[in-house]
Amino acid sequence: MSKDFDGRSVIVLGAGSVGPGWGNGKACAVRFAREGARVLCVDINAAAAEETAAIIAREGGKALAHKADVTRSDDIEALVARCVETWGGVDVLHHNVGIARVGGCVDLPEDDWRHIMDVNLTSAFLACKHVLPVMERQGKGAIVATGSVAGIRYTGVPYVTYYASKAALQHLMTSVALEYAAKGIRANTVLPGLMHTPMIFQGLPDAYADGDADRMIAVREQQCPTGAMGDAWDVAEAVLYLASDRAKYVTGTTLAVDGGISMKFT
Repeated sequence: MSKDFDGRSVIVLGAGSVGPGWGNGKACAVRFAREGARVLCVDINAAAAEETAAIIAREGGKALAHKADVTRSDDIEALVARCVETWGGVDVLHHNVGIARVGGCVDLPEDDWRHIMDVNLTSAFLACKHVLPVMERQGKGAIVATGSVAGIRYTGVPYVTYYASKAALQHLMTSVALEYAAKGIRANTVLPGLMHTPMIFQGLPDAYADGDADRMIAVREQQCPTGAMGDAWDVAEAVLYLASDRAKYVTGTTLAVDGGISMKFT
């Protein structure tokens, strides 16, 4: 390992996994730790955050588990303060929070719209609100958000909240990037395509294949130009690159990790 993040402090929001296996945030947290980072593993599910932190500890890395509702400003403020008090600052913020509900404008309940916007978008706004002053005092920092190709393409699944929130998240990162570019702070977005992670089993089988998870996987893999979905480790490699000094002149951009599918969707 290159140890690109040796001694650096990283906050991963959404560091747990919604089911067995490797979600994007879980894989990112572990990869950061393998590169020498001290990782604050944040999730609304305390057990999921603790599982990720325990994996890091077993590998000899440094991590703390932290339960938080990232739609609450005071929870975000508290987790940022914990990172600063424990490790002296925040070098990287990785926002990997996102949920989806199938439904279009007519059939989706208004409460679902507001909740998903809070989880997917407001959480990123609040994270930036509390992390940016720390990074500005340091004179450096990197923010990487997990967006989606759904933020730039209609993928065939009727989930209007996911499309809208991921599109807005991408532009939020662009706004932060340009406002803070001269202050040593970078902000970028990764756009995963059709990935094989635990999240896809949360409601998507109904949208794809009348509840048949195996059929859903087959349909999604047929859609991919490569013939197979990517995984959480593909996303993690892109996130680490954008957060590292190797990307020191990369800000305000998006990096698709999608096997070329965003060039296929019309």
